[in-house]
Amino acid sequence: TEMGQGLHVKTIQVASEILQIDINLIRISETATDKIPNASSTAGSVSSDLYGNATKFACQQINERLKPLREEFPEYNSFELISTAYYRRINLSAEGFYTTPHVEDVDFANNFASYPYFTTGCACSEVEIDTLTGDFHILRTDILMDFCLSMNQNIDVGQIEGAFMQGVGMVTMEEIIWGPGTYEIPSFNDVPINFRVSLFKNAPNPFAIFSSKGVGEPALTLSTTVFFAIKKVIESYRHDNGLTKYFALNSPATCEKIRMACADNFTKDVVREETYEKFQSNGSY
Repeated sequence: TEMGQGLHVKTIQVASEILQIDINLIRISETATDKIPNASSTAGSVSSDLYGNATKFACQQINERLKPLREEFPEYNSFELISTAYYRRINLSAEGFYTTPHVEDVDFANNFASYPYFTTGCACSEVEIDTLTGDFHILRTDILMDFCLSMNQNIDVGQIEGAFMQGVGMVTMEEIIWGPGTYEIPSFNDVPINFRVSLFKNAPNPFAIFSSKGVGEPALTLSTTVFFAIKKVIESYRHDNGLTKYFALNSPATCEKIRMACADNFTKDVVREETYEKFQSNGSY
């Protein structure tokens, strides 16, 4: 399912490359069970791998049928070639099906390494907190992701940024207190002021379409850098107030938790004595 992640664009790119035709000549329709009755769910950041390879196989079948015509009429453009194939009653439709290799050999109860490759990345975040309100800003985030030979860098960078910000919501805002859908989510103001995303260069991946890698969810985990940066800032403030013991900060690091973890005279005035002592000792509640 195309949900804004660029799956349709990448699938069109694959068809354009294999068929050697202009990308503007290719159309793609929404997923429907009258066309693909046994499609997989869109999950696990593997859709480009699955449908890219399936598209590749289908296009290769058409290319094989057109091969005699290309040899007979090497000067023909794509329109002339297809027209000739039509009048010669050559089948110009094909179905491609692809399955991720070796998944059926995995014992899911004991082994979660069920994919032919891993996506890796690293990140560093710098944050600033307001010790009076618990509010925070992400001053800068640097991300480096290994997506091998990216099929579409604009899409992949956008997916990295979106996944990272979704993760920021997970570790700083999404505290479900009484019901799902009642938590806050990140907005424009929560995006890092200086946001830098880079892709690792010259690292082909032989296990996926065009040496690429799945993109979507992996970068979400890098948002933990924001959480731990917030904790380091709180730790620095507590040290300034003479609190040097270890303290726990449970995710999500909401404004309330940040403010209360910054134990000082203000927190002492608004909480019970035994609660303040708890903050002094471990910072959690």
